[in-house]
Amino acid sequence: MAVSSTNDFQAKVEKSYDKMSELKAFDDTKAGVKGLVDSGIAEVPRIFVLPPKHRAEFSEASETRFTFPVIDLEGIDKDPIKRKEIVDKVRDASETWGFFQVVNHGIPTSVLDKTLQGTRQFFEQDTEVKKQYYTRDTTKRVIYASNLDLYSPRVPAASWRDSIFCFVAPNPPSPEEFPTACREIIMDYSKDVMKLGFSLLELLSEGLGLNRSYLKDYMDCCHVSYSCNYYPPCPQPELTMGTIQHSDVDLVTVLLQDHIGGLQVLHQNQWVNAPPIPGALVVNIGDFLQASTLSL
Repeated sequence: MAVSSTNDFQAKVEKSYDKMSELKAFDDTKAGVKGLVDSGIAEVPRIFVLPPKHRAEFSEASETRFTFPVIDLEGIDKDPIKRKEIVDKVRDASETWGFFQVVNHGIPTSVLDKTLQGTRQFFEQDTEVKKQYYTRDTTKRVIYASNLDLYSPRVPAASWRDSIFCFVAPNPPSPEEFPTACREIIMDYSKDVMKLGFSLLELLSEGLGLNRSYLKDYMDCCHVSYSCNYYPPCPQPELTMGTIQHSDVDLVTVLLQDHIGGLQVLHQNQWVNAPPIPGALVVNIGDFLQASTLSL
């Protein structure tokens, strides 16, 4: 009697697994990951299970060894000496981390709180209401979907998240195109973050020894997008991730975390938590900015 090896059995299992069919079945529900949770699943569907090599590793030692940069922007437009100190801190954090958090950035805490509340309200409303926005048509002005890259062959597994995405500049959607649950706050928050983004680009330009408006002038040919990710409770969080390892391709990303946090940054080959700080915003230097400044 022939006995199949473990490897043979695993190969047969892999061959019988129709990933594309499972992805499509999930996508066709238009309910997202939140829909899976609402259905009461006890196990993570296979399409979400990440191979171990793609899961981020975290060491408690990194928490004591590294301090995530936090920069106070108070006084950047009033005190030239203070501004110079801030420019130096922004340059240092950008060079060594590629990330930093900013406080006293000018966006009221009430706006940040309402942004989190409004987007959470959208994701947690009835599925039938959300379905009208669910699409993978990139020509749509506002997109709600689970994993915008769901069918990409470069992605090892689907991430445990649902998202809203839209471009807010230079040609923003009309107010009627935004979901009712978060319409007003998305528009208000986007305006405030764009203003902060311009200030950050000025600080970065000065840090590079350039004219203050150098990087801001890039905005004439760039788009500004708004993206909100929602990570519902997971029955087996050790098997998947809300967002897999990646880098942002843009100039600068400004990120608002809730009190739970979860963002990790790869620094000196170690994953370090970006601790959630009330009222703070995380700034990420994107690939495009990094590539654009290599020759400067």
